[in-house]
Amino acid sequence: MMERSLRRMALLCLMLAAVALSGCMYPDDLREGKRGAGMDELAAVQSAVRQYREAYGVLPIKTTDKDTPIYEKYVIDFQRLLNTPYLDRIPANAYEEGGPHIYVIVDPETDATVRWFDLATAQQVNDVQREVDRYAALYGRLPAGEPFAPGYSLIDYKRLRMARVQVRSVYSGGYLGLIMNEEGKVGVNYGPDIVQFLANHGIEPEPGHDLREYLVERTPFVPVKSFPYVLRNGEVSLD
Repeated sequence: MMERSLRRMALLCLMLAAVALSGCMYPDDLREGKRGAGMDELAAVQSAVRQYREAYGVLPIKTTDKDTPIYEKYVIDFQRLLNTPYLDRIPANAYEEGGPHIYVIVDPETDATVRWFDLATAQQVNDVQREVDRYAALYGRLPAGEPFAPGYSLIDYKRLRMARVQVRSVYSGGYLGLIMNEEGKVGVNYGPDIVQFLANHGIEPEPGHDLREYLVERTPFVPVKSFPYVLRNGEVSLD
């Protein structure tokens, strides 16, 4: 079911990409004009993080719980950087300055690459997660809708008495639905974005490779509130 759905979404995305001349992999605020300033700030923080690690032997990150998801785990502590000559101000688009992004590190053991964590996406998912948890506590079962993939389902919003939630993708600018695993964890269905991204960039991933990593490597954003995706039998599938 998921594979057929993803194929249909892939075709739609490719059609849209042709119309937009492949310009749909970033939302409006990252296109010409607005994109440059944000990327400059990202580069400045990247430079500061690497200089900090070279000077002190550690990364300027906040302490998080060991069970924190990988793309949320290594949050940059700007106060540490501001006490050095490597950074003179917190970026305007950072959460600490009222901006829409949390600055995170995705590969702390190697390059210490800095990326953005989109707060709007996280907040929408957290809102649904809160209602799912409340429903499960009250009724002793999850508000699961139709099966989506092995181990995953859609969310029955009628049971939650709320409108269906979709989040705006930081990658395509389109809207993505939410799914839920068997433990009741809610996440974004990034399948359509991954299918589109692989096609647009001519990427042929190896079986078993977490496909989210391609989004992280080639865009400024991490896939917030996501599940792992792999290539299985030639199809993009939830792992």
